[in-house]
Amino acid sequence: MTAVSTGEQIAFWILGSLAVIGALGMVLARNAVHSALWLVVTMLNLGFFYVINSAPFLGFVQIIVYTGAIMMLFLFVLMLVGRDASDSLIETLRGQRIAAIALGVAFAALIGTGLARALGSTPTMGLDAANANGNVQGLASLLFTKYVFAFEVTSALLITAAVGAMILAHVEKTKEETRDQVTRMKDRFRPGNYPGAKPGPGVYANTMSVAAPARLPDGNGAERSISPILPIRELTPDEVAPKGTEK
Repeated sequence: MTAVSTGEQIAFWILGSLAVIGALGMVLARNAVHSALWLVVTMLNLGFFYVINSAPFLGFVQIIVYTGAIMMLFLFVLMLVGRDASDSLIETLRGQRIAAIALGVAFAALIGTGLARALGSTPTMGLDAANANGNVQGLASLLFTKYVFAFEVTSALLITAAVGAMILAHVEKTKEETRDQVTRMKDRFRPGNYPGAKPGPGVYANTMSVAAPARLPDGNGAERSISPILPIRELTPDEVAPKGTEK
């Protein structure tokens, strides 16, 4: 095919833009989970590219295997290590970001140059015979005859890794630790507990010291308003004396 239709051009610019946006979001996102989700967007667009270019098998493999299985495995790993907050942006080694960017660009150029030279001068052999009944049929024949053992081992490995990550990330709670809302409400209003919000220290008191208890409506001190981690000390006479706030 020497010409590209208008629909293919429109699809290329739309999907290509979304793929680039997803790739940039993956690199620039500070949250690891958000970065993985941006990568899912890029992989979905790559799968649509395969379908548009008359390679439906590769497109569905891209979506089902990479987007559906491997990316979910990434999310399970992120759940396992607890990456629910932004990573630290402090560099432990000076200049490591610049070095990583330079090495990444150099590696991409090396791979691109190698692929361009290999695909541009190497003639294809055996593709006509393999795709005699269609591309999908040819790939299916190879997967389920010559490479069936490797295919099954790979699928079993991915499933085992996903299940293992789920089991390790799961925290089993005993029946005693599981408390419903009714049980919590009964514990809150049980005699001896204070169901309302505790007054802050210094509220309705004769001093602004955090060591002075708040005053209850009956005039007594609310000892619960003082944090137990504060050191207990005796108040000075000036602190105990009224400050003229009764009026």
